[in-house]
Amino acid sequence: MKRLPILCLLLWLCALFYVGIYLFVSGFLLVRLEVNRTSACDDVLQPGGQQRDFCGAKPRFKRTLLLIVDALKIDFARYDPANKTPRPYENKLPVLEETTSLRPTHSRLYPFRADPPTTTMQRIKGFTTGSLPTFIDVGNNFASSAILEDNIIHQFGQIGKRLVFMGDDTWESLFPKKFQRSLPFPSFNVKDLHTVDNGILQHLYSTMVGDDWDVLVAHFLGVDHCGHRFGPDHPAMGQKLTQMDGVIRAVMERLQNDTLLVVMGDHGMTDTGDHGGDSQKETDAALFLYSPTPLFPGPPSQSEPEVVPQTDLVPTLALLLGAPIPYSNVGQVLLPLFPEAQVQGAVAGLSQLEALWVNVKQVNRFLETYSSMARDIPPESLAALQAHFSRLSSAYLASSPASSPASRQELVESMQAYLTAVRETCRATWARFNPHKMAAGLVILALACLLCFMVSQASGALGAGGRGLLTVPVATAAAVAAAAAAGQAFTRGSVELTWCVAPAVLVSELVMLRGVRRWVGAKVEAKHWSGSAHLLLPPLLVAGLRCASLLSDSYVIAEGRVVTFLLLSLGLYVPVRLHWDGHLLPPPHDPQKPPAGLLPPPPPPAMVRRESYVLLGCLGLLVGGAYLSLSFHACREEQGACTPSPFLSPLARMQDSRLKNLHYGLSLGALALWTHLLRRWLRHYGNLNASGGAVLAARWALPLAAVGLGLNWAVSGTPEGSFRNLAELIGAAQVALPRALYALLGLAAALLWADPLTVFLKTRGPAPGRGSRALATAAPPPLPRYRASTGISPHAELQHLIPQIYQRMRRSLEDSEQQLAAGREVDTRPAVEAYGLGTVYSAPLLLLCGLLGLGLLLLHPEGMAVSFLLLLLEMAALLHIHASAISLAGLQGVHSGDFSVPWTPLVLWALASSQFFHATGHLPTFSSIQWGAAFVGFPGGHSGTLLPATLVALNTFSSHILFAVACPLLLFWPLVCEVRGGAGGGGAAGQEEGEDAVMEMRLRENPQQFSSALLQLATRYLTVLGVQVLASVCAAAVLRRHLMVWKVFTPKLMFETCGFLVSSVFLLVGVGLVLRTDLAVGRWFRRLLHADASR
Repeated sequence: MKRLPILCLLLWLCALFYVGIYLFVSGFLLVRLEVNRTSACDDVLQPGGQQRDFCGAKPRFKRTLLLIVDALKIDFARYDPANKTPRPYENKLPVLEETTSLRPTHSRLYPFRADPPTTTMQRIKGFTTGSLPTFIDVGNNFASSAILEDNIIHQFGQIGKRLVFMGDDTWESLFPKKFQRSLPFPSFNVKDLHTVDNGILQHLYSTMVGDDWDVLVAHFLGVDHCGHRFGPDHPAMGQKLTQMDGVIRAVMERLQNDTLLVVMGDHGMTDTGDHGGDSQKETDAALFLYSPTPLFPGPPSQSEPEVVPQTDLVPTLALLLGAPIPYSNVGQVLLPLFPEAQVQGAVAGLSQLEALWVNVKQVNRFLETYSSMARDIPPESLAALQAHFSRLSSAYLASSPASSPASRQELVESMQAYLTAVRETCRATWARFNPHKMAAGLVILALACLLCFMVSQASGALGAGGRGLLTVPVATAAAVAAAAAAGQAFTRGSVELTWCVAPAVLVSELVMLRGVRRWVGAKVEAKHWSGSAHLLLPPLLVAGLRCASLLSDSYVIAEGRVVTFLLLSLGLYVPVRLHWDGHLLPPPHDPQKPPAGLLPPPPPPAMVRRESYVLLGCLGLLVGGAYLSLSFHACREEQGACTPSPFLSPLARMQDSRLKNLHYGLSLGALALWTHLLRRWLRHYGNLNASGGAVLAARWALPLAAVGLGLNWAVSGTPEGSFRNLAELIGAAQVALPRALYALLGLAAALLWADPLTVFLKTRGPAPGRGSRALATAAPPPLPRYRASTGISPHAELQHLIPQIYQRMRRSLEDSEQQLAAGREVDTRPAVEAYGLGTVYSAPLLLLCGLLGLGLLLLHPEGMAVSFLLLLLEMAALLHIHASAISLAGLQGVHSGDFSVPWTPLVLWALASSQFFHATGHLPTFSSIQWGAAFVGFPGGHSGTLLPATLVALNTFSSHILFAVACPLLLFWPLVCEVRGGAGGGGAAGQEEGEDAVMEMRLRENPQQFSSALLQLATRYLTVLGVQVLASVCAAAVLRRHLMVWKVFTPKLMFETCGFLVSSVFLLVGVGLVLRTDLAVGRWFRRLLHADASR
């Protein structure tokens, strides 16, 4: 068997997928590090560097009202009196244009430009922190959606401002417990245009006339919902904008002189009413500023900005209301709101130069802190910004009130240029899609899927002579990468690793595709590709339906149930197809039909009926297990009336003692049954008779781990304060038991890998009563005995050698014939008994699954033990359905002649993996991540992030891990369950009529077919998983401007890609264990050969 070429080829194929995923994700996901530091009133940011209480002076404004009209694009705010036939969204907000024209010193209207992604939550983060939010803000508490960075809401609260909120309930999740009074309204139903707006209007005006607030936030949603439901060019949009015009007028009439009104949109919308992307229609909102007292020195001038970035609102509001600028702000103050001349004494009198200097020092402080924590800002850009700040500092400290206006204006412009450069540098680093990387990732992923498919179809030819298949692609990739690096260094003076890897991988894929086609053209006829086309159609249809459905947010939300439906539909197809082909029932007896001559006799009807009953029974088990697994699902936020499974709640949270005892009893029963079923299978096939490491793990580690897991549940489920005298002991047990289980399971897995053989060899001694001593210790009777065909030459090469045990058996038979001819008594017992030899490959895999299952169950709530048991039963049902289908076809004389696994069971296997992702309480949302897994055995926390991240990943992708590791069982199970003595060998290749079943030893007799089948199995499974990832990637790319892209599609993309990474790694682990077992079997046979030669 060619072990190293198979492993290297699979590693290379996985690497191609990894590169494609990395390229797309790095171009699609917007990532930055979150700085969890806050500004304070005593920060040394004053003009001149002196330290004083920044918040003690009287601010320019005492109060502010933030009136947010969601999706108020700048086109909605403009008014054109010359437009006599306005569209529904045009000229509906005349109050803004009227005010700016009639009272130019009191108001301004600016385009208000957002940074992508243009979703409400991310935009709220943007105009409250002054930074550039991205999809992933990596902070100390990734599980929470609350804003942890310093923000204007926090700063207002720190200086004693009384905050009141009403409107979109997103603010409540972003700023929990920050408002003195809060009136949130549900925002998810985009078809509801009025509930949120009407709820605000019931309280807005009465709140304004009161004196119990300093900062009032009112977030209207009707315009945004109208855009999503109807689009902007609809009469309903005109009605909504007209309503907002009346609201703004009423608010302005009630404003007091010490209050600043800010009317703003958080983002725009496209012509279809969507948002989320980076087009100008989506990013350009409206910003309207108004105060009953003069706000500006005069009418708009040429020096005023044409567009105001959203980040500029934060430092402007902070300085106008006397609050420190939030620590992570990268915006700059809006200069027209500050006087040019210096006024002594208070924050209200900050000149433009002084306000800019406070702003510059704050931004430079953030830049220094961020660059010390992260390395994503280019070093050359960082050095240029630091040099710029040094020049600004020297120039500002050298300036004086007597400086000329020209020099002061030059300094102001230099400060603005510095702040703009910082913002643009951060924007370029954090908040921009990279379409080139996204496209490169898509192409590489698509080619990787195609390459995996072609390798799976041509596995026989590649196994026969494709040893050098990787040499040319790898060499080509290295050459292209070197050329790309040299080209970048020559043209740009620097090298970006991404654009060295991308062309190298792309070219290597094309070269490898050409190589595969060459091997196929030389060794495989066209019928090898088209012969199974009819078998591809149903699984391809089901897989295609699932992939196409990823474009629907409703499907992603209800994916758990839909995947269960697809699984059962494809499962029911198996007996339907068998019946259509005439394999499910015994062939009818036709008395008129003449004898078939040399044709093989028909299979016994009883044997066919037995296999059919097994298949239908396992199908019933699959259906029952799938429906029971729905009881363990969690609920998404979008599934309004959904009730999460009670099994997701840990025992420690349950108040009802009877319910707690019931859950604990069910969990213990499922745990015991899990362990019993695995040991029962191993004992049935004789895999518990040897004395190696694998058998030691099966005999002792598996039951001990189950007992320890049950004890850990009892300890962790103990309510706090119930056993005060034993509190310290219970606390120590909560640490010691999980860690002991980690160590025990790790040791068992190491023993299994070091010595995976579970075969016990027993040679025959003299017949009873002869007084001779047995050559080997007797094993427990009656256990299965396995033999192979004796028609194999004893002079075969070692790598193709039928196990030496069979040659011993042949010599024993020859000796028996000689004794019989001489009239002596013959011992009819087999010469050699080998227990566990028929399941030598599948036993270590099953044992590893059992150990992994216990370890993963440790990271889940106790109630998930029942779900894990259902997973094991469903896995067994799928294996038996596959084996029975092969056996039924073989009984009718239809078999492929090799060991290939069809596409249908592989698609079923992948669907079951996705199904139990949901059936173990997980969802493709960040809020559903079971963060408690990180603290199993570590209640005091962790000093680093690697270990807790690993524990959470193992918890989240437990079903992917178990199904990936067990995937090679699809190759072995038809051999384990092969029908003995049936026509055609029961689906096994080359089995002679009437001979004993040798089960998995048939793979040793055909090492070339073994290699090809294992490679084909792994590449087909990678193809199925890869196509799912490709579909998710395409959905995210196509729908990147969809309303739900950051809430539904992007989390789904991340979970799908992470699931693929985990599945591929553990698929390699499963294949590696098979190869390790094959190596151990080969060494075992060599020892037998050596022992036989020395006799």
